[in-house]
Amino acid sequence: MNRIEFLKTLGFGAVAVGAGQSLLTGCMNHDMAEMSAVAPTIQEGAFTTPLPLMKTVAEGASLKAGTQTHAIVPGKPASALGYNDSMMGPTFRVERGVPVTIPFTNSLTEETNIHWHGLVVPANMDGHPDQLVKAGQSFAYSFTLDQPAAMAWYHPHPHMQTGKQVYMGLAGLFIVDSPEERALKLPSGEFELPLVIQDKRLSAAGAPVYNPTMPEIMVGYMGDTIVVNGVNAPFHPVATRTYRLRLLNGSNGRIYNLALSNGDAFHVIGSDGGLLPAPERVSSLLLAPGERVDLLVDFSKAALNSEVFLQSSAFSGVGSQGSQTFKLVKFMVNRSEADPFKMPASFPALTTLSPASTAKTRKFAIGDAMHGAGGHSNKKSMAGMHTINGKTYDAARIDESVALNSTEIWEFDNSMGDEPHPMHLHGTLFQVVGRSGGRDSLMAHEKGWKDTVLVMPKETVRVIVRFQRSGKFVFHCHNLEHEDDGMMLNYEVK
Repeated sequence: MNRIEFLKTLGFGAVAVGAGQSLLTGCMNHDMAEMSAVAPTIQEGAFTTPLPLMKTVAEGASLKAGTQTHAIVPGKPASALGYNDSMMGPTFRVERGVPVTIPFTNSLTEETNIHWHGLVVPANMDGHPDQLVKAGQSFAYSFTLDQPAAMAWYHPHPHMQTGKQVYMGLAGLFIVDSPEERALKLPSGEFELPLVIQDKRLSAAGAPVYNPTMPEIMVGYMGDTIVVNGVNAPFHPVATRTYRLRLLNGSNGRIYNLALSNGDAFHVIGSDGGLLPAPERVSSLLLAPGERVDLLVDFSKAALNSEVFLQSSAFSGVGSQGSQTFKLVKFMVNRSEADPFKMPASFPALTTLSPASTAKTRKFAIGDAMHGAGGHSNKKSMAGMHTINGKTYDAARIDESVALNSTEIWEFDNSMGDEPHPMHLHGTLFQVVGRSGGRDSLMAHEKGWKDTVLVMPKETVRVIVRFQRSGKFVFHCHNLEHEDDGMMLNYEVK
């Protein structure tokens, strides 16, 4: 709900003088301040830096969070956070069903942890905000994955510090493989490119700068420099054949409208939780923070020695951040090759969850409110302006109790809201049932397993969820400033 409208519902709209007028005026001043928090204009680089490909490691490899030196822009090595002395952590690649152990050491000067975003793991391994590793201490994450092949990711999850720690460099990818996916003979090896897209603000020395103002907490902290796999404006040589691009929106608050600069269409074959039932042909795709998408891009029709950019095209509905088209990464078509890839006739069957099997429907009003029921202290927060059902995060409170092995409909209602909210559930995957208002339909990448769904202003999105892990988890908005401002609740499965 718009905050002025919210006050009017409380009866302040007709008050001419006194406390009501003061409160309404303050709210209007806040709305004006929020409007001033426009998304910075992206400053494109020269696209002369080779695209880095993150080191791939297997089960058993360790992680260490600490400070390291990294050059986001050429010639400017500067201090940032990272895993294993790299701004982008290693990419774990494991087989479905194989036990995983990952020793973790916190070499930061503050508490942190690791949330395995998109992996369905036991509650005590999920990286709940309660499960913190103190500075200088270690913890061994251990779990076995029983879920479809997919690309997940990992990042810290300490409450009120998540946005800062992720923004400063703590993030990495996690790929689950399976025999069923390998049998499809999708592009692999050098023809499979995992890409992490982020935006940063940099100091004159080239270091990430995280210092959001109150208005920027309201809309999400956005930068003016696009970073792909840890560097600004990279390029990558490609042949005249099909490539598999596996993309993560690892930004705090920025949404990307993915497209190719030459206007060609591409195929969406997968999303957060794995492959779709069938390929979807699109010319653009909106990707929110926390979401992943699996694309097949065919460069066979591109002229030899031509350049094709993956870009973010302008879009509407979320204020200033969609007003600009800008380039993300340059592909240089520098060699001609026969393409052996053939699009599979079908993908592995998707187990569809039936709304008829649901035990109940839970409704969540997401957006803004003047006060939250839980609240927290953060000198830069808006005192819990971002809420779910009028509540902000309270670590000691269980907000929703869910029966183990039950299936439910969860409805995220942003019909009165004026900000986009990518809603993320820990501990499970879900399927999108439908969207009403706004875009009023399912998007191409919403037709398979998901863990994050974008709820635009004026939209209501319904998802169907199966709960197969017991314990305490959270669900929240994956705009990290909204999350740190309290837009997160606990749910317990038992």
